[in-house]
Amino acid sequence: MAQEQTPKVTLKQLREKAGLSQEALARLVGVSSKTVSNWERGTNAASLTVPQMKALCEALGVTLHELPDDFRSERE
Repeated sequence: MAQEQTPKVTLKQLREKAGLSQEALARLVGVSSKTVSNWERGTNAASLTVPQMKALCEALGVTLHELPDDFRSERE
C-alpha cells in the first residue's frame, strides 16, 4: 500500500503561519534577517546552536521533527 505524499512545508510557510516577519523571526532566534532570507531562498544552509533551534521551534510553534530538513523553498 502506497503512503500518501504530504506536501513539503517550507520555512517560509511556517514563518508566515506563525505571523512573523523575517526580521521578527531573526530577532527571536538570534540571527540577522538576512540570514533568515538566505535560508528561505536556499542560498545558505542553516547552522544553529541548540538554544537557537529551540527558539526557532518555539517561535514557529512546531517541534524539531516538524521543521523541514532543508530550509530551502521548493522550486519547480
